[in-house]
Order: sequence, then structure tokens, then C-alpha cells
Amino acid sequence: MKTKFLKYGVLAIAAMVCGATANAQTKVSTNAKEKKAGIYSNYSSENTDDNGNSVERVQTYIGGKEYKIKLVNEKIASLYVDDEKVAPADYGKYEAVITKIRAQIKLDRIQAEKDRKQADIDRQQADRDRVQAEKDRQQADKDRQQAELERGQADKDRQQAERDRHQADLDREQAGRDRIQAEKDRAQAEIDRKHAEEDRKLMAQLVNDLVSDKIIPDEDALRQLTLNDEEMTVNGKKQSDATFKKYKEKYKRFAGGDFSYENSYNGASHRSGIHMSRY
Repeated sequence: MKTKFLKYGVLAIAAMVCGATANAQTKVSTNAKEKKAGIYSNYSSENTDDNGNSVERVQTYIGGKEYKIKLVNEKIASLYVDDEKVAPADYGKYEAVITKIRAQIKLDRIQAEKDRKQADIDRQQADRDRVQAEKDRQQADKDRQQAELERGQADKDRQQAERDRHQADLDREQAGRDRIQAEKDRAQAEIDRKHAEEDRKLMAQLVNDLVSDKIIPDEDALRQLTLNDEEMTVNGKKQSDATFKKYKEKYKRFAGGDFSYENSYNGASHRSGIHMSRY
């Protein structure tokens, strides 16, 4: 047996109201608003019986009355008005209202089909929205994870920047110390240069004295010289006390610094220069 079933909500069929709202309070239990409108929920079902007949049952409330109708092959098989059975001979009296009821039910079915289709569309859209929401959630999770990574990296960068800043401060301080040391070194180099120039001039004078005193024949003959607080040697030969005292007194700078001079050749190499342990 094939069966169709449909339950409808409140119907806007005020045009069908027959003006009989005065009886609305005497019958079916329904809410005050429905009674005032003369309408309440329609109930309709269709099926096919074992003999292949189309069977339709309708229950509705309109014009202050409750109608229960059974139609077989579009013809009234039974009719109850306010739970009172109507004789078949009186069916004609209700033909107009039954026609209106069935017309309204037909419209309701059309609307229900539209609502069903719209519900399908809404459900499909809801499915798409749900899928999109899941994608959005997953993307939000990824964004959150990425934000965590970026925040962690930002913390590392900030810590590294702090270390770099601290190192920069240390480097700047070291650069200041290096600059001061460089100034000292430059000043000392200038002093050393002046001393070296003075030593060179003094050495040239000493060599001239050695030549004048006939200790060496000429300046090229000087190979080695030492002078300190105890003695004086020229080319490895210790000089007399008189000579030592003379040169010690005249060249106090050399004598007080454990002075030595060397100007020697050894094959292709040449060693020459003044050496003093202190000034």
C-alpha cells in the first residue's frame, strides 16, 4: 500500500472564513488566536487501498467548525462536522467549503514542496558552511601555530638583539680603550722616534770621538761597542780606565742604559744598530 502523509502549520486562509467564528469556542481544542482567525492546523493524508483506489483523508478547522473528510477517487466517502456524521444526501451542502479546503491543502502542499526544496538548499548550504567552517577552523589553527612560531622567533630575535646591544656596548667600550691605547702608543712612538733620533746623533758624535781619539781609524772600522757602569769595549777590546771614564762621563745616556752597538757582516747578512736595556 502506497501512503503519503503531510502535516501543515497554521494556514493563512482568511478569505475562506465563512464568518462563523461565533461557534469557534464550542468545539475543537485549539489556541485562542487560531479560533479568532477561524483556522487551525490542517491534516491530510493520501494513499492507495488494496483495490487501487485513491484514498484521501482530511481534518481541518475552518469557519468555527471542525471537518473530517474521507474521499475515495476524489468523491466523498464520509464526512463529519464537529464530530457529527453527515448523511450522504447532505454532502452537497458542504461541497463549496470542502472545495475550498482541498484547494487550500493543494496550495499548502505546493508551498510545502517549495519549503522542502528550500530546506534542501538550506541544508546543502549548511553543509557547505560547515565544511568551510572546518576549513576556517583548520586555517585558524595553522594561523595560531604560525603566530606561536613567529612569537617564539620574535622572542629569540629580541633576546639576540639584547645580546647584540650588550656586545655593541662592550665593543664600544673596547674601542674607547683601544683608542686611548692607540693614542698612548702613538705618543710613545713619537717619544721613541725622538729618542732614536737623539741616539743616532749621539752615536754619530761618539764615533767621531773614537776616530779623533784614534781608537778606530775611521767610522767604518767600528764593528762593536759596549758601554755601561763598569767598562767600555771597542771591537771586543776593553778600553783603559781613563778612556772609559771620559766616555762614561760624556755619554751618560749610553753608560746608564747598558749600551751596545753592533755593525757586523756575516756573508750576505748585515747587522747594525744600537741596543740599550733602559733609558
